Amino acid sequence: MSTTTFQCSCCGAMIPGPPMSWHLEAPNVWLQLSPEEKTNSELLTDQCVIENRDFLVRGVIEIPVLDGPESFSWGVWVSLSEANYKRAAAAWNDPRRVNEPAYFGWLCNSLPDYPETLNLKTMVHTREVGLRSLIELEPTDHPLAVEQRKGITMSRVREIAEKIHHHNNRREDLR
Repeated sequence: MSTTTFQCSCCGAMIPGPPMSWHLEAPNVWLQLSPEEKTNSELLTDQCVIENRDFLVRGVIEIPVLDGPESFSWGVWVSLSEANYKRAAAAWNDPRRVNEPAYFGWLCNSLPDYPETLNLKTMVHTREVGLRSLIELEPTDHPLAVEQRKGITMSRVREIAEKIHHHNNRREDLR
């Protein structure tokens, strides 16, 4: 995270950054599970299986920053079919996984400051071992998909940081 700060345009608070990435700790469906359901499920750093019916992987949606030094990214969870999840899990530590064809998936997080993002169609592109998969959104007119295709400015990155700053004062699932 950046060591610089900026002043929030709505409340005047000094906010660190702006950070160039935000990562959701769990898929939305995990947050809704009862304690009993969680005993039959597993949430790891980058993989999640819920009651042997939902199969998810963690990846990143990268968004070019047109006037910045690096891309902005959302760390999100995507559901895969059971067959694709098993294929991805089998290749998890295999350097040849970069040759895997992309997996179809559904975005499983609601991101703040966007119209609903839950269940947007995605393609999951595995990368080198140690790197999270790249999540490519279906090229629709949804604002998140448009930003992924066309890029954003540092002003937009600051706007996102402000929204998350206020969002985190109400909910603690974004880190």
